[in-house]
Amino acid sequence: MSKIDHKGAEEARNQLPDLLEAAVRGRSTIITRRGKAVAALVPLEELSSQGRQKNALRLIGSGKGLWGRNPGAAVTRLRDEWE
Repeated sequence: MSKIDHKGAEEARNQLPDLLEAAVRGRSTIITRRGKAVAALVPLEELSSQGRQKNALRLIGSGKGLWGRNPGAAVTRLRDEWE
């Protein structure tokens, strides 16, 4: 398991090349905004080792299930509300 760093959004923006190099070396970074975690920069191997999609969907805020079993029908219902 890789070590995880935490960086504020502005700090992460200013240090992006270094953070990308750290990811190449296996280090993950959680990016925060106003103290709340909003994104993760993780080594690609960490996502692909057990199947990229399965692992990525474990991330908080992934949206999995947000639209139900039929996303098209959900969007249609939402559009109908505005007519």
